[in-house]
Amino acid sequence: MHHETAYRNLCIATREVALLQRVQDLLEWDEQTQMPPAGAAYRADQAAYLAGLVHQKQTAPEIGAWLRELAHSPLAAEPHGDTGTVIRCLQQDYEKKVRLPQSLVEELARLSVQGQQLWSEARQHNDFARFRPLLEKMVALKRQAAEALGYPETPYDALLDEYEPGASTADVSRVLRELRAALVPLVGALADSPQRPDTTILSRHYPIAAQQSLGQAVAATIGFDFSAGRLNVTEHPFCIGLGPGDVRITTRYNDHDFADGFYGILHEAGHGIYEQGLDRAHDGLPTGQDVSLGIHESQSRLWENQVGRSRPFWEYFYADAQAAFPQALADVPLDAFYGAVNDVRPSLIRTEADEVTYNLHILIRFELEVALIEDQLPVGDLPAAWNEKYQHYLGVTPPNDAVGVLQDVHWGAGLFGYFPTYALGNLYAAQFFAQAAQDLGDLEADFRQGQFAPLRQWLRQHVHQPGRRFTPAQLVQRITGQPLSHAPLISQLNEKYRALYGLS
Repeated sequence: MHHETAYRNLCIATREVALLQRVQDLLEWDEQTQMPPAGAAYRADQAAYLAGLVHQKQTAPEIGAWLRELAHSPLAAEPHGDTGTVIRCLQQDYEKKVRLPQSLVEELARLSVQGQQLWSEARQHNDFARFRPLLEKMVALKRQAAEALGYPETPYDALLDEYEPGASTADVSRVLRELRAALVPLVGALADSPQRPDTTILSRHYPIAAQQSLGQAVAATIGFDFSAGRLNVTEHPFCIGLGPGDVRITTRYNDHDFADGFYGILHEAGHGIYEQGLDRAHDGLPTGQDVSLGIHESQSRLWENQVGRSRPFWEYFYADAQAAFPQALADVPLDAFYGAVNDVRPSLIRTEADEVTYNLHILIRFELEVALIEDQLPVGDLPAAWNEKYQHYLGVTPPNDAVGVLQDVHWGAGLFGYFPTYALGNLYAAQFFAQAAQDLGDLEADFRQGQFAPLRQWLRQHVHQPGRRFTPAQLVQRITGQPLSHAPLISQLNEKYRALYGLS
């Protein structure tokens, strides 16, 4: 009976921490969508206070005592069962948290708020120098965190593990190299094709109110529940789960760029569908949490790309798009529109990149942040290194830092180790989608009829509901019978784009 009491106490304490973390998340959402700039200093103090309080509760001596008592109890016997998962995951979390000094946790939280505000100002003014001192401080603090956490090979391992448990820098480097080797010939072949879509279609005038209503209607149709979620505007789109029944998604709009707002909504709705698909009975516990950022990203990319850039998807939704934007689309045939939303060409902006070149954007960031954390690249040299890699990998050079090194919020927020999960997400998405198509039959016929529930329910059962019962690698193996591979993504891209660009 003693074990049951320890387990019950552990769950109560863990759910209490989850309540506080949702308050942190709500402050983060508000900061990104509503907060006036002058509120940043006080918000930084709030964030630091809450981060310290959460850390204190996560590392309390009684947590360690309960975990020690439960480690070899019958409740831990089945590592992937409900109680076994909770004990195993909380043990791993606890071992990490106790290595981090509370002062460092508070300072990182404070700096993250300041960093995101400074990043926004620096980007608006195209002024890297304004951002540089804070970024130098952030890199130094993240190195301290890596040293405190410990790592098998490189400090970056410790930071990567925060977002993709079990992944190593060496493994990610290998997977991305394999992916790049297979992508480059396809990018080259598409670039040489005389058959080019007319992308000016997407830069016609698309009134923002109509963009918002179409995007919201499409998100609802694919399965984002607006009675348990909402859509707002922000500078850098994101999704955040504030608890059962409250999942917030955001996008940004440009009345001369249809794809930016629409695919921002679709992408974040994919994240939101994952959040809404988690097991509510286990809320606040590892069994009711997402397993990793890479798996989370697989859900957003799957709905954005495998579904939302497919022809059957647009066969169903194109009439709605024409009705929403009669001036822009009345004279545009479906094939022309479908070609435009699937244009492939090297570009400067990651969030606007096509699905073929997107991973090259990630490779650049991954290589740069590893070099920053390993102290091989001074922060002051980052803009030049960025531009050089863009020229090398994509053949384009940013005209300024606002569309170059300052385009992403992540480093200002201290999210080192986060970027590679985007590329992993693309790989997971392709592998999951291939398996779903095999299991469910003709998904294209479903999409043509506006039927997205079968795919959504398959994802809920196989990807969302297990929570953290399996590592990302175990989950992929369990669902698809194969380890993670770049082959399904390359196969899907080749099949789709060679046909679209008239290549054999």
